[in-house]
Amino acid sequence: MDKLDLSGAATLRDAWLKMRTAFRAAGLENADLDARILSSSLAEIEPHHLVTEVHPALDETLRRRLEEAGNERLEGKPVHRILAVREFYGLPLALSAATLEPRPDTETLVTAALPQVRETLARKGICSIADLGIGTGAIGLALLAECPRATCFGVDLSAEAVATALGNADRLGLSGRYRAAVGDWFSGVEERFDLIVSNPPYIPTADLAGLSHEVAGHDPLLALDGGDDGLDAYRVLAAQAGARLMPGGNVALEIGIGQGSSVTGLLCAEGFALSGKFTDLGGVERVLLFHLPEECAGADERN
Repeated sequence: MDKLDLSGAATLRDAWLKMRTAFRAAGLENADLDARILSSSLAEIEPHHLVTEVHPALDETLRRRLEEAGNERLEGKPVHRILAVREFYGLPLALSAATLEPRPDTETLVTAALPQVRETLARKGICSIADLGIGTGAIGLALLAECPRATCFGVDLSAEAVATALGNADRLGLSGRYRAAVGDWFSGVEERFDLIVSNPPYIPTADLAGLSHEVAGHDPLLALDGGDDGLDAYRVLAAQAGARLMPGGNVALEIGIGQGSSVTGLLCAEGFALSGKFTDLGGVERVLLFHLPEECAGADERN
């Protein structure tokens, strides 16, 4: 594959157009959008300014950075991995090798959980959230940003992911209400929560080989592999969640395509009742909301 050469670009607009042409020639699916995001982000301008502004001569430092980023994209590295940041629910979140790229589908989980947080705040004045498998901290931090009196405790098996999430909380001014620790789901956790949220790994192991290089080559396997049938994490969550919920508590879970009935069965077998289904922007059933009857909350863990 030809390398991107921006030596002839006199302005940022020239560089952007040359990058776009190279991406189109390479057959990148989102060539125009990728070029626009990389060029505007690295130049620290709004994307529409690429067209509307008169650009001064391109300085050598920015030229080299654009060229380097363009070549990384041509080699298959996702745009937001190149930039090391992705926006989620309006929040800029730093990425690391140990975290998934938070994607728009997962914003469905925040949308589903927000009414539960607000109702709890209205009723109790406080709302404690547990976020399991936090990655960048996207879900919990988005809920805190929308609900100033809520608190969140995040858990992840990866120490690097925990450090990334804590760093995001600090940069967003949310560290006073956000805690995170390395852990294996709820193992060793004694406190109870008003809401449990999770986007666990749910891809069946055999399907991992069919993932695109942009996913399999850059998202951590730990956050993707859901075991033989993709349901390993849900079994653990179903078994542990009841003992960690406050009376009247809720559980909101992201699921994979076609997993709704299976996940519902696992949670209902542990005393939960399904109280909501939510589809993503593509119309795919993406999030399930469960309610635990008050007489079941805080019961001893069954496993």
